[in-house]
Amino acid sequence: MKKNSAKSASKTQSAAPATNDSNASPKVKFFSGEHIPLELHKVRVVQKLHLVPVERRLAAMQEAGFNTFQLQTKDVFLDMLTDSGVNAMSDNQIAAMMQADDAYAGSQSFARLQSAVEEVFGKKYLLPAHQGRACENILAQHFVKPNSVIPMNYHFTTTLAHITRNGGRIVEILSDDALKIKSTNPFKGNIDIAKLEASIATHGAGNIPFIRMEASTNLIGGQPFSIANMRAVRAIAKKHGILLVLDASLIGENAYFVKQREAEFKNASVAKILLTMCDLADIVYFSARKVSSSRGGGICSNNKEIIDQMKNLVVLFEGFLTYGGISVREIESMAVGLRETTDETVMSQSPLFIEYLVGRLEKLGIPVVTPAGGLGCHVDAMGFVPHIPQKDYPAGALATAFYIASGVRGMERGTMSSVRDVHGHDILADAELLRLAMPRRVFTLSQVKYVEDRLAWLYKNRNLIGGIHFVEEPTVLRFFNGRLAANSDWPQKLAAKFRQDFGDSL
Repeated sequence: MKKNSAKSASKTQSAAPATNDSNASPKVKFFSGEHIPLELHKVRVVQKLHLVPVERRLAAMQEAGFNTFQLQTKDVFLDMLTDSGVNAMSDNQIAAMMQADDAYAGSQSFARLQSAVEEVFGKKYLLPAHQGRACENILAQHFVKPNSVIPMNYHFTTTLAHITRNGGRIVEILSDDALKIKSTNPFKGNIDIAKLEASIATHGAGNIPFIRMEASTNLIGGQPFSIANMRAVRAIAKKHGILLVLDASLIGENAYFVKQREAEFKNASVAKILLTMCDLADIVYFSARKVSSSRGGGICSNNKEIIDQMKNLVVLFEGFLTYGGISVREIESMAVGLRETTDETVMSQSPLFIEYLVGRLEKLGIPVVTPAGGLGCHVDAMGFVPHIPQKDYPAGALATAFYIASGVRGMERGTMSSVRDVHGHDILADAELLRLAMPRRVFTLSQVKYVEDRLAWLYKNRNLIGGIHFVEEPTVLRFFNGRLAANSDWPQKLAAKFRQDFGDSL
């Protein structure tokens, strides 16, 4: 039987189509039949991690005010807080940083970045900014006026803050499956076309400066949109004379999902898919901390008039037009990183690891967002701890509990990340998620399996988890700097149960 299996496996592999495209992700099967992601890179620089005892994890969480943003990395084992600015850089990116031209104006480094933006995004004009939210500030200050309405497939926290700060408001035009935790819809990030038309009719095209599409919608599980949907949105925008703005911070992942899930693009290169998406947008902006595994950001367009109108805001808030508040070394690495985004072997690693973890957790009965998206694995807190009411921040409580149980730092994406209404009441989030980000090329498979193991233990002991409440609450983006407290002594009880079950193990 073993001999026949080996022969069968050999035939299967030899029958696979050959490819000369070094950027294509090869299909690799394991003889054992096990389905696991295979890293297509090697590690040449390592950084020591710290897995501290559960007693220290409990104390560290108390010192952090039960907010994972306030933890110190000396107490963090696996940092899954975000994929922003923490992706592993490639050898070519680091090498490129050595040729940086650190001129204040007219830098050759910026010229190389501009060339990369045109090659990858198909946009000729570029305004640099120090990160994605700086781009949002410039766009909001230029386009958003009091009573402006911005339709979008879903908001991001900083996007919402900039739009409301300038007197506008958002309208989320979601597909019916967008907020379903378990779904087989491959494109939960799509805009509902009929709802978009109705929204424009209600608010008036003149009050809508632009429609925003976010590639791989962050707050609802890193879910992508299809190019077919973007084409339909583009047609409506053009009909009503409205600009289409693309947040391309996670566009690489969105392009990967389009290739995997949209039949028309099954045989297209990631580079072609990226150009197709960006060609449909009037303005593309991005956080390089995500899309190119470097640090910085930019706004780009083929409309010179629009770019010229925003130039002075870049000079006022960011710096000169050829550095925009970004280190020129980072500008060099950004140029290389953008080109690497067209490489399927680079773009596939994080989604494959996320898919693996999501699949493993599903088998254990742990509620997670499906289908697996980009950015990270998203655990459904309301399904994990249904006994915690939303007003007690179940996703924040779960992030706290998981850190105590594992030393892994995740992030709350729920009501803590929302805002209060004019009466001071929480606006309850559409979903309560623990986001476990999967930065590109950072974690090993054994580390991912450790996450699975500790989540399985925590799920078994989920009834020990209780709620939390704010004791220090900033008025803007409170989840970054706010401090909270536990509603009872549940963190101590959880730590005690860990010690009871694991003995002297970490």
